[in-house]
Amino acid sequence: QVLLVESGGGFVQAGGSLRLSCAASGGTFSNYAAGWFRQAPGKEREFVGVIRWSGGMTDYADSVKGRFTISRDNAKNTVYLQMNSLKPDETAVYYCAASNLFTRVSGLYNYWGQGTQVTVSS
Repeated sequence: QVLLVESGGGFVQAGGSLRLSCAASGGTFSNYAAGWFRQAPGKEREFVGVIRWSGGMTDYADSVKGRFTISRDNAKNTVYLQMNSLKPDETAVYYCAASNLFTRVSGLYNYWGQGTQVTVSS
């Protein structure tokens, strides 16, 4: 059983940056791909990006490509989501998740964190 804990959410003005962290315990990310998703009020959860732990391959939603970066720290068993040039409509709860597959499909993720709120003011 892998436990994922996100941190780093908060308030930021439009155009600002935040870095989210997701620490894994009870297991290791090395067997998984780590994905980030977000869910805004009244909207469905959407894919943000994913990193394959082995090799570091990444994939991003078109809406965040060039602004968001996912990275990992093997020693800390932690994955990060660096978010730059944030927009007000990116206000959402951000979740990290782990999957055996390198995928954008939320239903294929086995483990989820509790989420962290990101609020972008205009």
